Amino acid sequence: MSTKIVAIIGATGMIGGYLLEELLNNPAIETIRVIVRRPFEQKHAKLETKLVDFNDYESLKLAIDGCDMLFCTIGTTQKNVKGDKALYRKIDFDIPVKAARICKETGCEVFAIVSSVGANSKSNNFYLKLKGEVEDALSQSGLKSIHIMQPSQLLGDRKENRPAEKFFKGIMKVMSPVLTGSLAKYKPIHGRDVAKAMINAAKNGQKGIHRYSYNEMIILAS
Repeated sequence: MSTKIVAIIGATGMIGGYLLEELLNNPAIETIRVIVRRPFEQKHAKLETKLVDFNDYESLKLAIDGCDMLFCTIGTTQKNVKGDKALYRKIDFDIPVKAARICKETGCEVFAIVSSVGANSKSNNFYLKLKGEVEDALSQSGLKSIHIMQPSQLLGDRKENRPAEKFFKGIMKVMSPVLTGSLAKYKPIHGRDVAKAMINAAKNGQKGIHRYSYNEMIILAS
């Protein structure tokens, strides 16, 4: 992966932040486009900030055009959208699917995204169903190389406080040693490892649609 122009949607989140750090420290990357809807304060010689209206197709297309790879780590929570499932879908489904469509149009053939363990468009769980629908839509995008990370509980530093998540992390850390075999995919994983796995999967550029759970991400991250 040399002198590539890469884009990140979701750089202000936990995994997006780790992803940006890793890419900034990668000498093979020439330009990193951070695609955001609000001003991005971080400065670096490699960084380009692209302010967009994610509801405006052409605005997003202008930001993506010319990129070789796109990393999508965008995601919200029920708390952030105040229980508005339509808004939740607009963020978690519309943005990545629209971005993938634009990637196909502009020749950006490598697309990496964070989904979730258990993602299934036929699930009765809203979150897992939504993630599954995103994966289904991406599989129909026609992109040459798609890499889908499916982490369980995420470890790392978040900017927002999530007490329930902290409690659950404690339980998962205790349970992690017994999660072996087919249950290994439910092991908690650090956000930086997910970020590293995304970069290495994209760098490999293997054709087709590839999904990575815990074991695969740990191998890729190392």
